[in-house]
Amino acid sequence: MATTKAARAAVKNDLNTLKDDLKVLGAEEKARLREKAATAETRVRAKAAEAEARLREQSEVMRERARGYYDTARVRGQEYYDEAQERLDEAQRYITERVQERPVQSTAIALGVGVVLGLLLAGRRR
Repeated sequence: MATTKAARAAVKNDLNTLKDDLKVLGAEEKARLREKAATAETRVRAKAAEAEARLREQSEVMRERARGYYDTARVRGQEYYDEAQERLDEAQRYITERVQERPVQSTAIALGVGVVLGLLLAGRRR
């Protein structure tokens, strides 16, 4: 019986030793996993910062490109406006000259256009 008690005690000691070893190994593994997680987090943060820097750079390039398109469109718009203004001025001078050359004919034409427009507008009301 003494040998049985001694064997049981030895088994209990072995089990306790195994439990303690498992606790130690678990703690060590937990520490290793935390370290790996911290390393992975550092890498992810570095990659995110790098991606953010690239995006900022690309957005600045796009902003400059858009600014160039805007400036080009503004210049072209101003050119078209100036050209239209010149044509209107020419048309106004032409009409003024023709009216001054032939005042009676111009008055008759204006009267005729007014009558036609009046008839057209009056016809819509009926």
